[in-house]
Parts: sequence; C-alpha cells; structure tokens
Amino acid sequence: MRFLPVTSNALLVELADLDQTLALLASLQRDPLPGVAELVPAARTILVHFRPSATSAAALVRAIAARDLSQRVERSDILVEIPVRYDGEDLAEVAGLLGITPEEVVRRHTGSEYTVAFTGFAPGFAYLSGGHPSFDVPRRSTPRTRIPAGAVGLAGTFSGVYPQASPGGWQILGVTPVAMWDLDRDQPALLQPGYRVRFVDMARRNGVAHPAGSVAAAPARQPEQSDVAPAAAALKVKGTGLQTVFQDLGRHGQAGQGVSASGAMDQAALKAANRLVGNRSDAAALETIGAGLQLQSVGESVLAVTGADAPLTVRTADGRQWDVPNHQAVALADGDTLAIGQPLAGARCYVAARGGFAVAPVLGSCATDTLARVGPAPLAVGDVIGLRQAPAGAIVGAPEMPAENLPTVEQEVVLDVVLGPRTDWFTTESVQRLAAQRWQVTPQSNRVGLRLAGEVPLERAIGGELPSEGTALGALQVPPSGQPVLFLADHPLTGGYPVIGAVAPYHLDRAGQIPVGAWLRFHPVGAFEELQP
Repeated sequence: MRFLPVTSNALLVELADLDQTLALLASLQRDPLPGVAELVPAARTILVHFRPSATSAAALVRAIAARDLSQRVERSDILVEIPVRYDGEDLAEVAGLLGITPEEVVRRHTGSEYTVAFTGFAPGFAYLSGGHPSFDVPRRSTPRTRIPAGAVGLAGTFSGVYPQASPGGWQILGVTPVAMWDLDRDQPALLQPGYRVRFVDMARRNGVAHPAGSVAAAPARQPEQSDVAPAAAALKVKGTGLQTVFQDLGRHGQAGQGVSASGAMDQAALKAANRLVGNRSDAAALETIGAGLQLQSVGESVLAVTGADAPLTVRTADGRQWDVPNHQAVALADGDTLAIGQPLAGARCYVAARGGFAVAPVLGSCATDTLARVGPAPLAVGDVIGLRQAPAGAIVGAPEMPAENLPTVEQEVVLDVVLGPRTDWFTTESVQRLAAQRWQVTPQSNRVGLRLAGEVPLERAIGGELPSEGTALGALQVPPSGQPVLFLADHPLTGGYPVIGAVAPYHLDRAGQIPVGAWLRFHPVGAFEELQP
C-alpha cells in the first residue's frame, strides 16, 4: 500500500490492483475504523474521509496498513440482466482495436458475468469488472460532448452504463432501455457495489430482459414525513437572478450510489442565515449567485440574507421602497418584496426563512446537485414556496457581522493548499508555478468548480492515463490543458485526471464566494510527502 495526502480530513490509499482494493474495502466495511466518515473506492485506490476530531491521518495509516488483504471478496447473490441494442458509434472501432469482428465484440461482451466494483462519475454509474480478458481499450482521445442515457461502453478493463445524458470519453458499444438511476425506487441506483451483472443482446433474445432478484421488485419511494407539513405562509418568486437553488449542509453517505455531498458553497453563511431566523443550522436555504433574486411574501414572513455583501431592498405592494441590512432578520408583511442587488464583495447570498422552506428532501437532503441533477429544481419565476410554521420557542438571532475579507475582483484571493495526492505526477517547475503564478477565474466556472487560467499551464512529469479515483471537495484537478479546475460542491465523486493539491477545508467557504474574473494565488501549507505507516 501507498498512503497519499489529500487534505487535512482525507487521505488516499493506493493498492496494487482492483482485487486488493476490494479486499481492503470489504475489511473496512466489515470492521470500521473509528472516525472514518466515508469511503470512496475506485480502480486501485480508496479515498478515506475522516473526522479530525475523532482520529488522525497517522492513526488511520497505521490501522489500514495492518489489514489483511488475502481474503477474497464474497460476490452478491443478486444478478442484474441488462438488455443492450448493440449499435453503438464505437463498436466498429473497438473491433478494429482488438483485431476481431463487431459480432465477436458483442459475443465477448455478453459472454461474461461482471461485478460492480465501485461507483462514481455520476449517480448510478457503476464500474463493472470481470469482462472478457481481451477487453482493455483506451478512452476516446477526444471525449464526446453528449452521450445518451443508457449508453453501454468500455474504458480500460471496465464496462459501464451511462445513467443520464452527459459528456464522456468511453467507447460506446450500444444502448440499453433499462434505467440505471430512478428516484422513484427506494434504492435509486440499480447497480450496487458487489452486484453481479450480465449483458444480453436484444437482437438475439425475444422479449425484454429485466433486472433479476430483489432489485426488480423495488417499490416506489414514499415522500418523507417532513415533506407534508402544512405551510404557514409562502414566498412568490418574482425574479431568480442567474441561478437560485435550495441548499443545506449536503447529502452525505451516498457514495455507494455514486452521489457526492453537494450542499452550500459557503456553509458558514448558510448556518448564519438559519441562526438569524431561529432555524436549525442544517435547514434548507436559498443560494443565489449575483443579483436578481426577488421574493414576494404571501402572508407575513421573516427572512435573513447572509453571504456576499449585497444591497437589499424591500418594496411594498403600493410601491414604497427602502434599503435593509443583510446579516439580520427582516420582517415582511403580506405583499412585500425583498430584492437582492449586485454583490460588492463575494458571489453568493443565502436566504433563510423563519420556520424553514416546505421543500421535499431527496435522499435525505434538500441540496440541489447541479451536475448530478439530484435534489429540488432551481427556482423559476412564478414559483410559490411554502414556509413551515416556526416551532414554539425558536429564537430569532441577533444581527451579525458579515464575513471578513470577502473576495472581490480587485484584490487577489489567497487560498491555502495541501499538496497531494498526485503532486509527483507534475514537474518540479510546475509544482513551484502553482504557488508562484496567479490564476484567474474564468466565466466557465460554476458550482461544479472554478475553471482557472494562468499564463503558463502546468506540465506533467508522468504521462498516460490515471485510473479513476476519488476526488475531494477543494481538489485541484489538472486536465491535459494544464489549466487547473478547483472542484467545488457539485464536483464528481471520481475523476481520471491527476490532482496536484486541494484547498484546505478552512478556506472552502472563501473559495465558494470567489466571483468570476477574480485572481487567485495558492499557498502550499507544506511539502508533498507520502504518509508513512
């Protein structure tokens, strides 16, 4: 095993092969280590998230290094059959790469039984191991901008099925009509780690194959009880700005279904907004970027706006208007409209309502994951959002001060960075350049990540493909362009490009407030060193 630093609350365990990875995963699931929050397995690695208050990286490294990897992993008794129409765009190319006919590709693909090794990339996307020994094909040199939902493909030694339409670089053999991800199922992801999978050629089988075992009989998911609480008042959406979504502290513990946490980009601001109106700190609030959000009170309501330093205006139904401060509770009468102006510093505002929003959680959270398309839909003009009754004894908080040193486009933003896990994939000059050069946030940035542009790109010392591995919040992933992407709340669970470092957890809220056009500098908090048992 190798133990690589990721950030102050995560480390990466690298193993020799997939069998060792699955053996260690089974051991850690069978006999969990104290303080471990979540495990993200991949082809040759396991990303270990932990709580620094309960354990340390050094203690985890010692404990994991002592685990026995000789036991073979038990296979599930659940077999899922997936019918495929083998007419994919890359079928002929794959046949040429392997030196066989397209018909032989199909025969080999349907002639083996696969196992779900791990999940990632997107909700419901499973990496399937155990195919024909000849299947080891590279990803496409140029990924397609759109691959349809249900596309069945190969990459390296893995097979997989795209659960939704998305960009991708896998070699596509065909398409299945079976839904890999369906929120109406109790278990939305059809394929779970350990399940057995067999592909069936629809051209050779009458009827439609369907999942076998208990998966096929999964009942529809029932609404959570908290969804049906009666609304005490409501807010009517008169304007949404660039984008306004529901967020809370995130959807944790769903890595087994390929779902990352998402959640508020500035978690301290979300907690403050809830505190100001007397809500629980983890209640859902609205996250809006830039100016333009307008909310009209239907009945009486109490709101609070935190996060970016943005001007707030209240307008009555008869046209009177005045400014109100942020970071304190604001009472609205029936018909009053609260409007958020262009931030002077920071990028995102958070709006909490006393009693909380009557919005349905998805997989236990109201966070909207814009990449995975999990959670409530973004707000649209005309939406009416119900508000719940505040519990007896809920206390409205005293006014608070805004966060200090909110990012602006006029001043450079400095973020502390922990080097790893793949710093050694880059030249010494590039590692130095990461800190020495400033980087500008481009307009292509969003909740998935900040796309950065520097005068001189980063160069790799190690070429070739990196097997997909777990990626942490704050990771600085470097694609072939050499221009880093700073992964934020809606980043994919796994990635195939090397990560040179990760923003320290205490600077993530600041990263979530950086506006487009701002300049960044990275400050490594130490040298890159492997963790030793």
